[in-house]
Amino acid sequence: MKNFALPALLSAALLSGCATPAYVSPVEVTRFVGAQPAYLAQGTIQIVPEPGLAGESLEYGVYRDAVARELQELGYRVVMVNGSQIAQLSIGQFVTGENDRRGPVDVGVGGSTGTYGSGLGVGIGFNLGGTPAERIAREMSVSIRAAGGTQNLWEGRAAMTATANSEYAQDSDAALRLADALFQNFPGQSGETIEVE
Repeated sequence: MKNFALPALLSAALLSGCATPAYVSPVEVTRFVGAQPAYLAQGTIQIVPEPGLAGESLEYGVYRDAVARELQELGYRVVMVNGSQIAQLSIGQFVTGENDRRGPVDVGVGGSTGTYGSGLGVGIGFNLGGTPAERIAREMSVSIRAAGGTQNLWEGRAAMTATANSEYAQDSDAALRLADALFQNFPGQSGETIEVE
């Protein structure tokens, strides 16, 4: 009697050895705290997209909702209009291959310079169904200012990279992870860059 189990196991092992393992980087977070931190985490706040970012898109809505949840946990009351503070949200994405070359993204882009750093807003709408070796880099930036004000009370940026075969290849999971890392231990140490697993 022949043993068919061994060749089957060897084939499975060889196939699994060829598969690209999922990769997820830590979230790199940088935050800047303005001169009046006492005004943070209280009152009403309105979340708005950065100029040039498609605020009506489903993708933007996923990131906006993740940020809203974190702001509420901090003590803010998130409102649709007439907030005493404004949280301006910027999101960006690009895809890289195994050789880390960025793929083109055919979307609307809005760039701006914040009080402490710079941000890039990207309207998302490309197909992420690429090869497992492709890495999707995502960045979320939020700046908080008084309504009608020009100086940021707080500004933060979170970035991560994950392969297309990881759980964070989807916007819904990536948005939650980025927002959670960005607002951890809010407002954070001004100018410090940390990594959040």
